Amino acid sequence: MSLQNQTISFLERKDYCSFIDGTYLDKSNNQTIALHNPSDGEIFAQFECANSDQVDQAVLSSARAFKSDPWAKISPAQREAILHKLADSLEKELQVLAELIALENGKLIAQAQSEIKGAIATFRYYAGWCTKLDGETLDISLKQKPGKQNFAFTRREPVGVVAAIVPWNFPISIASWKLAPALAAGCTVVLKPSEQTPLSSLYMAELFVRVGLPKGVLNVVIGDGQTGAALTQHSGINKITFTGSTEVGKIIGKAAMENLTDLSLELGGKSPAIVFADANIKEAANGIALGIYRNSGQVCVAGSRAYVEASIMDTFVASLKSEVDKMKISDAFDPDAGLGPLSSEAHLNKVDSYITKSQEEGASLIFGGKRLEKDGYYIQATALAINSNNNCAATDEIFGPVLVIIPFNSTEEAINLANDTRYGLSSTVWTNDINKAMECVDRLEAGWVFVNGPARSDPHFPIGGYKQSGIGKELGKVGIYTYTKIKSVNIIY
Repeated sequence: MSLQNQTISFLERKDYCSFIDGTYLDKSNNQTIALHNPSDGEIFAQFECANSDQVDQAVLSSARAFKSDPWAKISPAQREAILHKLADSLEKELQVLAELIALENGKLIAQAQSEIKGAIATFRYYAGWCTKLDGETLDISLKQKPGKQNFAFTRREPVGVVAAIVPWNFPISIASWKLAPALAAGCTVVLKPSEQTPLSSLYMAELFVRVGLPKGVLNVVIGDGQTGAALTQHSGINKITFTGSTEVGKIIGKAAMENLTDLSLELGGKSPAIVFADANIKEAANGIALGIYRNSGQVCVAGSRAYVEASIMDTFVASLKSEVDKMKISDAFDPDAGLGPLSSEAHLNKVDSYITKSQEEGASLIFGGKRLEKDGYYIQATALAINSNNNCAATDEIFGPVLVIIPFNSTEEAINLANDTRYGLSSTVWTNDINKAMECVDRLEAGWVFVNGPARSDPHFPIGGYKQSGIGKELGKVGIYTYTKIKSVNIIY
């Protein structure tokens, strides 16, 4: 493993604290958490959790930055220029950030590089929106005295201080989904990364200040759930945006209600993939393999339930197995690897237990299902066969490289099976029949529907779930609107 000099220099710090007001806090006697490299299980750094006083310090810093020069008075064109500079800085330091992500969560280095490229595109997309936030004029019927008229209009204003809580599976990409539109709208942000992946967020914040982002506009508090709770419960937060599990999202939702804080949630998924007999089976198998085994299945939109028309089941399984056989399982820095480690030992144990439990509930193992006897947190790409949705592999978000395959015999049955879940984040459909495709588009209960391709994000393509997969949308123009509030004005003259 050969690291960039900047990566080595950053890692020599070994002990890390929160980044507030443009600098790192001094160490105190707070709880510390060790960081393990998923590729070999070794501890390579540790950090100190922010306590409630330090969270308060971060929120107050962001509040000051929101209300005072230079951020409060900066023009939209100046914000646009700053966001382009932030994107340029990410591009310049792409390899360093990718290496930090690979060390923190075991993501294959090529996939980590792709993640940073996605973040760069997101910042550049929202840079263009800085100068395009507008209101509208309104013709209203409010009666005035003779000779008086109404001039009514709306304007969009930044919502204020944003608490952005991001998961470990895409620490920079998902942070960019929140940071870029929030900053473009004129907000300030307190970012709380996962306790598994704090270093990439710290490096990004340090980088942004170096290239000119005013101090306090972005603060990073690092820690566990207690740190996150102190942030979401803080009365100085004007909006909470969270990506993570449905269970934690519900807790955050309750905290938001206590202060009536604006809220966006992108939560869990158990996304279906429907494969009809008329589909290109090879393309479907390739796309489904990419959808479930990319990032070792640790993807919120992963297509983890494959509903395959019964007449092509054997052909599809053989084609899927052929795709999986091409995947070398190795460490994050192996350029030939197709499947890397899971993010932690605890998560490996969870995924492994689900594979066992599903078989106890009647699932048949098609391939994979074994942990690797080596240092690090590795498990084989796995596929399980069941005949209905009554199995934990079909109902629960395993968040690992585990695909469950279920047969169907009609379009009606496929759609009903796909919708039989509490989640509704994403879905894919594989067919060459446009009528079947559009029926699925109309009836699938999911925020995303991809036809003949795996689910992938784009800055201009909104994401957000139905049912218990979340509240609100990210990305696209709606992604910046969520960081604004509308003021209605009527001038009587």
